[in-house]
Amino acid sequence: MLSAFAAPASAQTVVPGVFANGDRPLVAFPQKRPLMVLTPRPPQLETPFAVFDDGVFTPNDAFFVRWHLANIPTSIDGAAHRIAVGGAVAKTLSLSVADLRRMPAVQIAAVNQCSGNSRGFFDPRPAGGQWQNGAMGNALWTGVRLREILDRAGLKPGAKQVQFNGLDEPTIAATRDFKKSLDVDVARGDDVIVAYEMNGAPLPVLNGFPVRLVVPGWYSTYWVKMLSEITAIDHVDDQFWMKTAYRIPDTPRHSVAPSDKDYPTIPINRMAVRSFVTNIASGQTIKAGSVTVRGIAFDGGSGIKSVEFSPDGGTTWTPARLERDYGRYSFRRWTADATLRPGAATLACRAVANDGATQTTAPIWNPGGYMRNVIEQYKVTVA
Repeated sequence: MLSAFAAPASAQTVVPGVFANGDRPLVAFPQKRPLMVLTPRPPQLETPFAVFDDGVFTPNDAFFVRWHLANIPTSIDGAAHRIAVGGAVAKTLSLSVADLRRMPAVQIAAVNQCSGNSRGFFDPRPAGGQWQNGAMGNALWTGVRLREILDRAGLKPGAKQVQFNGLDEPTIAATRDFKKSLDVDVARGDDVIVAYEMNGAPLPVLNGFPVRLVVPGWYSTYWVKMLSEITAIDHVDDQFWMKTAYRIPDTPRHSVAPSDKDYPTIPINRMAVRSFVTNIASGQTIKAGSVTVRGIAFDGGSGIKSVEFSPDGGTTWTPARLERDYGRYSFRRWTADATLRPGAATLACRAVANDGATQTTAPIWNPGGYMRNVIEQYKVTVA
């Protein structure tokens, strides 16, 4: 039995103010080091960005947390937990974690990123959680292919999508239960798994213990936590969390003007390519001379082809050195060398994915505050 939400410790410190809505307290929740708190209920906890310079995999106790519904179990008996598999299947199933562990295990390194990561940098700022850049993390996930489960149940010919539900529930009747769906061909992909371990350990409760869905390359809205129901459906899911919420403009770069109306939309899906500097932050003072810059890059599953670094805000670019490749869904660490002279400087980085997608200087905008992937710039003082 794991306890979910004992009262968190009091704030340890605050993060220097970045947004007009104030500083962010760092609070230690159960199984977590102090993280930035957007909301305590439901828990929305952001990873301080310096964590991403420590290694390619984000430690479990530093991994960001995002729940939609506040009624979350306060304790979970992992041995007693069951996943109900039903709907348009030949045979219903009730699977325990022990049942999953007896099935062929797979491991995959994959980035889990909130759809609204970096929403706080949109201009004008959309409604929703005002994340900085830390609503993401990279982990080595262990579990069983979802396809193995679906094959045991036997999808009926008319099945079009697979719907997923977890143990979190609404606190009032007017709130819709949080459910997400994937097309059958996506759900049956090689890399979609039901995970019971994260970085070689059981999932933290706040990250979905005892099991969660892992959909590599896709935004975390589909990574249903505390997974309890897998239901094959014979229609395109038309409930709130698919038909209304988490939709993006079906336009170039999924971008519109704030004044635009009546444009077509589609459910959000694969992540956009991104890159960041991890060892230097905006506003920092760094020593003049030779500097080694470190960072990370990732995309929606084609993998990172190259990263370039600029010491002068994008006027000139030099190739960065890519480090070990942990797979096409993982963070890819990179390093670059620069010689910086005293004064003000603007550092920048941009990545190119294997599918040709890249980052540009022009930011996108959409009313959900989703999919930011502009070239990041870091204004520093060189002394």
